[in-house]
Amino acid sequence: LMFKATQAALRCITLKAQILFSDYTNENFKASPPAVNFKLTGETDGIFQIQPDGLLYHNKTLDRETRAVHKLQVSALDAQGTVVEGPVPITIEVKDINDNRPTFLQKKYEGSVRQNSRPGKPFMYVNATDLDDPATPNGQLIYEIVIQLPKINNIMYFQINNKTGAISLTLDGSRALDPSKNSNYNLVVSVKDMGGQNENSFSDSTSVDIVVKENIWKKPEPVEIFENLTDPHPIKITQVQWNEPGAQYVLVDKEKLPRFPFSIDQEGVIYVTQPLDREEKDSYVFYAVAKDEAGQPLSYPLEIRVKVKDVNDNPPTCPSAVTVFEVQENENIGSNIGTLIAHDKDEENTANSVLVYRIVDQVPALPKEGLFLVQTYSGVFQLAEQSLKKQDTPQYNLTVEVADKDFKTLCHVQIHVIDINDQIPIFEKSDYGNLTVTEDTVVGSTILTIQATDGDEPFTGSSKILYRITQGDSDGRLGVDTDPQTNAGYVIIKKPLDFETAAIHDIVFQAENPEPLVYGVNYNSSSSATFKLIVTDVNEVPEFSQRIYQANVGEDVAVGTKVGNVTARDPENLDVSYSLGDNRRGWLKINPVTGEISTVAPLDREAESVYRVQVVATEVGGSSLSSTAYFHLTLSDVNDNPPRLAKDDSGLFLCHPLQATGTVIFEATDDDQQSFRGPQFDFSLGSDMLQNTWEVSRINGTHAKLCTKHTDFEERVYNVPIRINDRGQPPLEGIVSLPVTFCKCVEGSCFRAAGHQSGMPTVGMAVGILLTTFLVIGIILAVVFIRIKKNEGKDNVESAQASEAQPLKN
Repeated sequence: LMFKATQAALRCITLKAQILFSDYTNENFKASPPAVNFKLTGETDGIFQIQPDGLLYHNKTLDRETRAVHKLQVSALDAQGTVVEGPVPITIEVKDINDNRPTFLQKKYEGSVRQNSRPGKPFMYVNATDLDDPATPNGQLIYEIVIQLPKINNIMYFQINNKTGAISLTLDGSRALDPSKNSNYNLVVSVKDMGGQNENSFSDSTSVDIVVKENIWKKPEPVEIFENLTDPHPIKITQVQWNEPGAQYVLVDKEKLPRFPFSIDQEGVIYVTQPLDREEKDSYVFYAVAKDEAGQPLSYPLEIRVKVKDVNDNPPTCPSAVTVFEVQENENIGSNIGTLIAHDKDEENTANSVLVYRIVDQVPALPKEGLFLVQTYSGVFQLAEQSLKKQDTPQYNLTVEVADKDFKTLCHVQIHVIDINDQIPIFEKSDYGNLTVTEDTVVGSTILTIQATDGDEPFTGSSKILYRITQGDSDGRLGVDTDPQTNAGYVIIKKPLDFETAAIHDIVFQAENPEPLVYGVNYNSSSSATFKLIVTDVNEVPEFSQRIYQANVGEDVAVGTKVGNVTARDPENLDVSYSLGDNRRGWLKINPVTGEISTVAPLDREAESVYRVQVVATEVGGSSLSSTAYFHLTLSDVNDNPPRLAKDDSGLFLCHPLQATGTVIFEATDDDQQSFRGPQFDFSLGSDMLQNTWEVSRINGTHAKLCTKHTDFEERVYNVPIRINDRGQPPLEGIVSLPVTFCKCVEGSCFRAAGHQSGMPTVGMAVGILLTTFLVIGIILAVVFIRIKKNEGKDNVESAQASEAQPLKN
């Protein structure tokens, strides 16, 4: 390289280290007379020299690690050795090569880790250095654990950050390390330069001895605290401790309680800060966390469990203001009447919540006191002395004492004596005769009222009557509703009656009570009644098996193809004839006997994708009643429509004369059903003869552009044939004519001079039309004026006007 040295020139030369001078292209300087020689000064280190002819060279191997940059100056000298130009500063940067191996700072490292330490949390570091340039791959170091001893079950317990040398536990190591089984581990760690990616990289290794220490970061035993403590708070309840000093402790309440009554100090001592109430909350679960100085967790949180122990601080409570029991008047002595269940908020299954029941008062005390007893611990009430009579005393009021070991509460119990069900319902008559109804009687109609009576206490389960049909209605077409006030039974139609199924129903009713009868009393014939239901026939319309029939065929099926079948049945078993209604396109026909539907004309999905017709079933004979169903024929698409232009493109134009090749864009469409991707058309010229004039290229599935290949066009309309292929199955294509107008343009729009068009009048014709129009208007005005004068004038004026008007009338 040849450079001319000047005062302002700065030369920066990058030399590759350890390359001999003979291998390097030298730097040559030249100076203008009177300069005849050069002088080199600066950080030459005896390596760099310059010859009298300006050749700068080095005579020894360079070492970037000794000096990475050499600052030199070159001056031009005359024959007397006087500086005539310069000095010119020169910076020589020595480029690094990988000539130094990485070296660990220690041949052996020692460290320790607690069992169950957090995975990924570094507990020690190894460090290596490399004299090569750290900004290049030569100085980029990668660490790796190559040996772990012992390696149990081939599982690595330790891991290393390949860039920082930080050693930490793996997830397996955090779970499995146990000093009681193995407390010492040895690692062999290697380091490589070149980012470990080059087979020629240098490496070094070191030994790491690790001692596993017992983890003292363990959750404490569950804590029990009595509620309502009166000692001064806070009170120490337990303690946690991290493996090393200096940890910061915090408590985490994952329940997000509105009142969290615990705290922890920096020695790990946990306190309860206020009295607790077991009835408010009987246990607490929270977590203790140890953090480092940066606020990062040192390990997993410890679960702290606190159980609040009960003291007897709650009295028993009654289930309600008054507890009501019922007892039948013939109840046996010792029978259970009911259970009074009182509550105590103190802890269950402890002495604090054991309740004792005792009757302290009975009102009225008739026929004597002590008619009832209550079991001491269960609260079960029993009849103690004798059977009761509702006529004597319909109600008793008891006061019951409920007590735990420290508190007493009075509860109130009412016992109602109820009538026993010893009377059966009796029908007012046993036979309700015959009833005739038509089979089309509306569902929900009441057809009969029946009545039974019961001698038990009104408006109780013993006197309420329920009616059910026991015979003659196996299909459940009838039902009976009971009037709650009068016990009358209303026989209603629940399902449509059917003469063809059963014309006569012999109905048997049974009247019963919801309450069971007392022992020894049974229902008999007095609780039963009968009637005969006669159903008369009604001529009914034919019934289709379904209201809408559906089928799916391709639109290209052959004429005469069967596409569906409908069936209808006449309830009177008459024959049925089928016909189609609303068959507006005339595509289908139906066999009047079998109901088979077939095509009679070609189908077209593009005209109608779902073809809907009415199917009419008419009974043959009888009243010729008919019913209607619907047949829906869904047409699947076939590729039977060639592509076409999506719109009228007569407005496409290019400005004439063309200054450069022009382009117009057009769009295609297809009447067939498209996939979810939309149309995917291919475009080409419709004639090979136009290849030198036009070019068509596809933009997307629906658009293409037409480009001119030259500029030599006349000012007129060119109809360019375009071939469009739809890629269908089978593919269809069409050739369309795309009109492109070449015209003069004004402000970007096509300008066409106005000329005579067929159907437009000439100037002479326009003048004639205008004069004729004025003449007709004048005549009309004259007639109007004459008629006005005729109505307003005298007789002589009228005669004059008449003579003037006569020619007009003629």
